[in-house]
Amino acid sequence: MRVKLYHFPMSPPSRGALLAARAVGVPIEVVFIDLLKKEQLNEDFVKINPQHCIPTLDDDGFILWESRAIACYLADKYAKNDQLYPKDLKKRAIINQRLYFDSSFLFVKIRGIFFPILFQGKTTIDKAAKDDLNTTLGFLEKFLSDNIWVAGDNYTIADTSIYASVSSLVATGWDISLFPNIKRWLNECSSLPGYAENADGAKTYGEAVKRNLAQK
Repeated sequence: MRVKLYHFPMSPPSRGALLAARAVGVPIEVVFIDLLKKEQLNEDFVKINPQHCIPTLDDDGFILWESRAIACYLADKYAKNDQLYPKDLKKRAIINQRLYFDSSFLFVKIRGIFFPILFQGKTTIDKAAKDDLNTTLGFLEKFLSDNIWVAGDNYTIADTSIYASVSSLVATGWDISLFPNIKRWLNECSSLPGYAENADGAKTYGEAVKRNLAQK
């Protein structure tokens, strides 16, 4: 078995895929691709992934990208049981909904605020964008009002994905005091395999954002 993940630690989705791999427990070779140096545009990598995005999985020649698709694949193929991604259709549907919530709403809005700060020279956060993201966090707060974890009473790949996004946001200094359930869940996430590894990447992400915001 040869499983390889092309990974950039600052990237929240990339860390989400790696957190899923750690939760699954599959032995994995991590290959660092530095997006800041545009290494994703190197010819060898583009041959593997023409979309040249991170993360990208290579499972003995089977290539897959998009972090949540990677998480689903790894859980289905390598997890010791189906706790991370249940085969029960209703439980799986809730996890899928949370994954799509992250990919279509939560992370999209986080990226919309911080990508211009990290890469385009912006040094402020618009109030409308801040309010919109806080509204989206309110939905996550509601999910967590009925469950210990985002999709039930044990952690799943929905948590690994959403935690990678939220931990990055918190590392920027974002005020989450209005969201006690999210704060409680963040403490629960300290038990996730790969927690410290993710924390290092989130810290780097947050420091870069703070550094650029300080230049205003």
